[in-house]
Amino acid sequence: MSRVVVLTGGVGGAKLVLGLMKVCPPQEVTAIVNTGDDFRHLGLAVSPDIDTLLYTLSGKANASQGWGREGESWSFMDALKSLGGEDWFLLGDGDLALHVLRSQLLAKGQTLSTVTARFAAAWGIELSIMPMSDDPVATHLATDEGHLSFQRYFVERRCAPAVQAIHFEGAEAAAPAPGVIDAITDPDIRAILIAPSNPWLSVDPILAVPGIRDALAAAKAPVVAVSPIVGGQAVKGPTTKLMAELGLALTNHSIANHYAGVIDGLLIDGRDDATGLPIEFAVTDTLMKTLEDRERVGRAVLALADRIAG
Repeated sequence: MSRVVVLTGGVGGAKLVLGLMKVCPPQEVTAIVNTGDDFRHLGLAVSPDIDTLLYTLSGKANASQGWGREGESWSFMDALKSLGGEDWFLLGDGDLALHVLRSQLLAKGQTLSTVTARFAAAWGIELSIMPMSDDPVATHLATDEGHLSFQRYFVERRCAPAVQAIHFEGAEAAAPAPGVIDAITDPDIRAILIAPSNPWLSVDPILAVPGIRDALAAAKAPVVAVSPIVGGQAVKGPTTKLMAELGLALTNHSIANHYAGVIDGLLIDGRDDATGLPIEFAVTDTLMKTLEDRERVGRAVLALADRIAG
């Protein structure tokens, strides 16, 4: 029994998935990916978290920033700027290939699931990558600057506005993508993992799709999250700032409480206090700078899941 499912967002989640590929046969790993960040830009269908996973697992990701393509060029953006086009969201020349082809295939009636599987196969990625839904779900934020879509908040405003509330537009009417519920409820599954992605912006959109949270709560396999907190801070992105704005202490207790009713265990960093955690936990160095680090975290989270399973 070795099949593993992981719920993931962007860069941090992609690191964990890559580590799991070194620990498990890739064919036995399924990644369910956040699509709340997806949007239309310049008429193109952009799926940032799916693309980050595709680039990372195919060895094409920019090594220093973790997203986008290595060796990217920017002729398109230069031409766009010269025409007065919107340049707040960068689209590299190589990156455009994904967005253009995805847009074309979606316009022909293919689903995001089908398109994503096609891209993964084309790049020799053997694990299963599933969007959380083929239906549109969009993360929106109420801020001190007004209502903002996710990419306007995250990229254009660089997370500067103070967040007051988060809403997942379209979630109520969305359905899990084909295979998502089956993957979670598979009786032969070893573990269900939640990557150290932002719980509020990257994981909550997945949990907001009707049926997914209930499937996780009812799953026979242990559900284990990797905390995004390392040494009292979030490694990347707006997690630290966002938690403060939402009135939450930057602790693993807050992470455990946020996932209450969903997770059975939490993997935390050795630099953080585990005293009184109301859940099964294990401790390791969760900072993932190298491939060896990612493999270590993958092994540690699976070991915790195995311990919980007995």
